[in-house]
Amino acid sequence: MEATGDEALIPHDDQFVVPPNGNVNEMLNVDHEDNMQGQMEEFLGPQADYNEEEEEKKYYRRKRLGIIKNVVAASIGAMIVYSVYMGLLQMQLILHYDTTYREVKYSNLGLQDIDQKMLMGINVTPIIGLLYTPLLIRFLGTKWMMFLASGIYALFVSTNYWERYYTLVPSAVAIGVAIVPLWASLGNYITRMAQQYYECVNYKEEHVQEQKKLPKGACHSYIIVFQSVFNIIFNLSFVFAELPMAFVLNSTYLHDNSHVLAQVKHCGANVTGLIPGFNNTVLKKLPSSMLLIKAESVLMGFAFLSMIIFLGLCGAAYRPTEEIDLRSIGWGNIFQLPFKHLRDYRLRLLCPFFIYSGFETLFAISGFTLSYGVCALGLNKLWLLIVVYGLSASIFSSLSLSLLRLPRWVCLISGAFVHGVLVVVLMAFSPEPNCPKYEGPLLVISALWGLGTALNKTGVSTLLGMLYAEEKERLDFVYTIYHWWQAIAIFIVYLWYGLPMRAKLSILLVTLLLACCCYWVMERRLAKRVPFRLPRIPRPRHKVKGYRYLEEDNSDESDSERSEEDDREDEREEDDCDVVQNLDGEERDQEGWYQGANSPRARRRGAEGCGQDDARVNERDGEI
Repeated sequence: MEATGDEALIPHDDQFVVPPNGNVNEMLNVDHEDNMQGQMEEFLGPQADYNEEEEEKKYYRRKRLGIIKNVVAASIGAMIVYSVYMGLLQMQLILHYDTTYREVKYSNLGLQDIDQKMLMGINVTPIIGLLYTPLLIRFLGTKWMMFLASGIYALFVSTNYWERYYTLVPSAVAIGVAIVPLWASLGNYITRMAQQYYECVNYKEEHVQEQKKLPKGACHSYIIVFQSVFNIIFNLSFVFAELPMAFVLNSTYLHDNSHVLAQVKHCGANVTGLIPGFNNTVLKKLPSSMLLIKAESVLMGFAFLSMIIFLGLCGAAYRPTEEIDLRSIGWGNIFQLPFKHLRDYRLRLLCPFFIYSGFETLFAISGFTLSYGVCALGLNKLWLLIVVYGLSASIFSSLSLSLLRLPRWVCLISGAFVHGVLVVVLMAFSPEPNCPKYEGPLLVISALWGLGTALNKTGVSTLLGMLYAEEKERLDFVYTIYHWWQAIAIFIVYLWYGLPMRAKLSILLVTLLLACCCYWVMERRLAKRVPFRLPRIPRPRHKVKGYRYLEEDNSDESDSERSEEDDREDEREEDDCDVVQNLDGEERDQEGWYQGANSPRARRRGAEGCGQDDARVNERDGEI
């Protein structure tokens, strides 16, 4: 067969025929590919000067600094919010109390009636806070709840530009709605930052890498430090709240004591109400409208600054997947869980301390400062008493750092002892009206009361964080219960306005003694390892599909793909919401645990678990 013109004749099998284009281009391409591959390996391969462990340390160091920044920012934001709120409210109430101011500027408006309804909205509305606070926190998230609450306080400031019933009262009601969510979010946020800081310090631990439950007591020291930092910064709000009094309603506008206290006959323990006989005209000349607008504009600017701090400087409290889990347990379960957590005897026995915590703060800034301080020293010294109280509370909040070395009961009991002694002293102390010689003793009492407040507030918040440090999915419920009881106490203080001073002090003393006894009972039960009941947190039910939420078993599985049998089983598990837990699961006595359980299912599970353990032990003995 003859070859065509384009074909080459190959007479023998071993004869090599050169291709038409030669071998040069192929060799060049091979060299070019080898060069590219070498460059890629050099770029993607390990660098000579790259230290993975050092880079990991730098990364977690930056995360720790970010967490500290979050704590400080949240503390400063809360301090600014309450400085603005308390300073404006104090200035507003003094102006509206003056008869001349009401008649000249708002003759037919009825400012006193508006003030009463405004205070009612602030003090009464938080009573229903337990119904909606967990829903708001789970729906918005902890950070966004703080931002929204600070916005409501800014709204209250803005309504003072146009003082009318339809502006002041609704904004006051909005503040009452936001009080419990704001404080529950702050307590939850600070505790979560402590947990995250522990995870960043111990990032190499297996339970941290796998995002498992933290070991018991692992992050207690960080909770103590962060709660102390928060209270040190926040208590300065009492100091900055007096700046409007110092720069606006100062001695230039206020009458002297001989006029204001002319008809006051009794002070201190002999008083019924606040200051009977106090003059209705406290202003010797009215501040100009432009001065008040400037003051309110400055306060409005700081209110916006607090919103920016919460929004821009505070990081998220939970990971995105954790927030999805928190919302996915069902809104009905979220609504019920705060009530179910009250089955825990630790929370029930701490309720008197929660109530006393609300009593003592409001008594310090209203009852003591007015019935003792203003009555004896005059309205010009009101700012001094509150500044001393705030500075004392801020400075002595650092004493809670002693819990790093001392037992946790030291802080609470020490604060209770200080307040108990002061309450007894105040029951016997009745200064004379308009008597400057009592200035020293009153300032000392104010400073000591600030000491007790610092130990009480920091001690309660730290104790709650330590008791539920490993239960990050329960923190919002726990702090909601705490601040809801505080709101109940504030409402009671609002109601006892007309009681004699000794009756108020007696209520304080009885509540304090009851709180100490209940706390002692709680510590005794925990020392004896008495099991406590915690409601079961239902399993998250994710409604999204595909890769938007990754799960270990099947990332594409959704609720619609579950079998009806599995759904019924999940419902049965969720209905049994009584979970008995002991202090230390690794060291507890299994037999004592299930025998002491209140739930029949818990006892049955405990018995089955012990039987399985015995079977495994016998099997091992047989093998040996």
